[in-house]
Amino acid sequence: MGSRIRQNPETTFEVYAEVTYSGISCIGKDPEVRRQFPEDYSDQEVLQTLTKFCFPFYVDSYAVSQVGQNFTFVLTDIDSKQRFGFCRLSSGAKSCFCILSYLPWFEVFYKLLNVLADYSAKGQDNQRSELLETLHKLTIPEPGTSVHLGVHSYFTVPDIRELPSIPENRNLTEYFVAVDVNNMLHLYASMLYERRILICCSKLSTLTACIHGSAAMLYPMFWQHVYIPVLPPHLLDYCCAPMPYLIGIHLSLMEKVRSMALEDVVILNVDTNTLETPFDDLQSLPNDVVSALKSRLKKVSTTTGDGVARAFLKAQASFFGSYRNALKIEPGEPITFCEETFVSHRSAVMRQFLQNAIQLQLFKQFIDGRLDLLNSGEGFSDVFEEEINTGEYAERKWSHFKYSKDQG
Repeated sequence: MGSRIRQNPETTFEVYAEVTYSGISCIGKDPEVRRQFPEDYSDQEVLQTLTKFCFPFYVDSYAVSQVGQNFTFVLTDIDSKQRFGFCRLSSGAKSCFCILSYLPWFEVFYKLLNVLADYSAKGQDNQRSELLETLHKLTIPEPGTSVHLGVHSYFTVPDIRELPSIPENRNLTEYFVAVDVNNMLHLYASMLYERRILICCSKLSTLTACIHGSAAMLYPMFWQHVYIPVLPPHLLDYCCAPMPYLIGIHLSLMEKVRSMALEDVVILNVDTNTLETPFDDLQSLPNDVVSALKSRLKKVSTTTGDGVARAFLKAQASFFGSYRNALKIEPGEPITFCEETFVSHRSAVMRQFLQNAIQLQLFKQFIDGRLDLLNSGEGFSDVFEEEINTGEYAERKWSHFKYSKDQG
């Protein structure tokens, strides 16, 4: 389905590392791994990369008040799947606790990092080792399962198939608190047009939450291009890349970034809640869908639950739900998707939008994923298809959302 989450990883996490900067001044020095688990973890390339992502700012300019912050970077593997680097800064931003995992369990790993940092501060090495060993050996449980790792360490396995809720989902909560509705809409439009997008912020936890939170609002689609929730200083040249990207930059690096040759870049400054864009992307989207989305977001702004995510889901269904009408189903033939049918039956404004949409990587990946599931006979069932069934988005209704090529 174009998702970049690895299905069924072998272990709950790949490696745990405590990374430090030594010496009084950090200029010209690389951070080092002080402690790791498993101790025999031998992928030096990953460890070297991880250390630099643990300090994605100008260290000497970084305020000590940022200690204790959780943030998450992403490393993309050879299969384009994402590994999440869950981090917690400590000791005057000179040391960082990091867990690298294929599982997007933000709240779980943040909680465990706080426990591990506490063990470290108190010199409780045995407890730390026991917790890491138990977690590493754990067979990945089903969503909703309660897991007890020790006296202070328990968690419930999240269900990533559900829509994110406020306040349970930290990324969406921080994003919704930090960025106003108007800028959320502009950012959403920029992502739908697959622009080059930079988000900057002085607070690392808010920065990476805004990247992960905004990208999640594309569901059931997934950002397919360069995705770097927080960019370390040695990779700043990525900001000049010619292809679409979604990149987070710590404020301490922005002066340098602004001096680079940036072309057609959308920039959201979270601290000042201002967005700069050379495009009219939001104005180009069908107005009825945008107005409905805006009004839903304003209504749910003071409530908890999945209202924010559901508002975006309804917008995605309004834009793309009619894909079902464009599926060509012939007995004995593989199901195919007809772009002409998809584009042709809408209003002029929607037609123009869909004409552009069929060129987008996120839409192509979505359609390819749906066709693969249909033609393999697996079918599918998710909240997007449920939303299409309950709304007026497509003429073709599927009673069980699970649909295979044997069903007409």
